[in-house]
Amino acid sequence: MWVLAGVVGLVGALLCVTLILLPLGIPLLFLARKLFRYSMTLFLPRSVRHPAQELRKKAREGASDAEDSLGLSRKALKRGRKRGRKTVAKGRKTMGRKVKGLA
Repeated sequence: MWVLAGVVGLVGALLCVTLILLPLGIPLLFLARKLFRYSMTLFLPRSVRHPAQELRKKAREGASDAEDSLGLSRKALKRGRKRGRKTVAKGRKTMGRKVKGLA
């Protein structure tokens, strides 16, 4: 697929060089870009294409595993997450004050 995208891109670039065929070359370049993207989706696994989404999914799975292994309810885990976020926010605020005091 990426070979086809390369050929289409090359033809589009050649058409863009001639001013008369420029209106045909530009859409071919866009098509080549789409083909390259699509070929990468076929070539690379999802975890490489979208690492942040995969980490989020793994974190959710980890939370449900923790819930199962610790025997905690969803409510207790939610409360723990909320306390963790508050603690991080307080620490960030404190560090901001200290950094401003040093400057």
